[in-house]
Amino acid sequence: MEATESYLESVKKQFLYYKMLSEKAMGQLEPEQLFIAINEDTNSIATIVKHISGNMLSRWTDFLTTDGEKEWRNRDAEFENDLQSKEEVLAVWNKGWDCFLNALEILKPEQLSQIIYIRNEGHTVIEAINRQLAHYPYHVGQIVFYAKQLKKGDWESLSIPKNKSGNYNAEKFAKEKEIKNFTDDELKKLK
Repeated sequence: MEATESYLESVKKQFLYYKMLSEKAMGQLEPEQLFIAINEDTNSIATIVKHISGNMLSRWTDFLTTDGEKEWRNRDAEFENDLQSKEEVLAVWNKGWDCFLNALEILKPEQLSQIIYIRNEGHTVIEAINRQLAHYPYHVGQIVFYAKQLKKGDWESLSIPKNKSGNYNAEKFAKEKEIKNFTDDELKKLK
């Protein structure tokens, strides 16, 4: 497998991993907790979802031929929560992710060096993907942290549970060495 093909496979797995982390975090909450903002400068999880989805739709719709900051995008409105139910939050979430993952799926390795634009600034496709590989997990971290705070101790860990690193490492080192993406086992666990 050539490096660009390997890169695409790797980033797809990483994005799916972060998507699943968010979904598992949101899944531990009561529906009304998705809409809690602790102050005016804090976004609720529903608002973060709306922003991520808006970004994905803008960046990845016709991304090879149009600027990633679409004229129809209203970024400021993404931070005004008008979602009313958990079902609406998940529908918005899935709409953004479907657009983004479909864009990744149709990419061919030779297109990774193509120049695309975001706000009139040229990026290679690989740079645009890397930009989002930093941006989306940043917001996923917010979702997970906020969900954990809202659960107030009744939290099911999404990674290595507190004080369980020794057990986790012992399990990993008990296996034969192999080459694989770090997300392979994690994605199986989160399903």
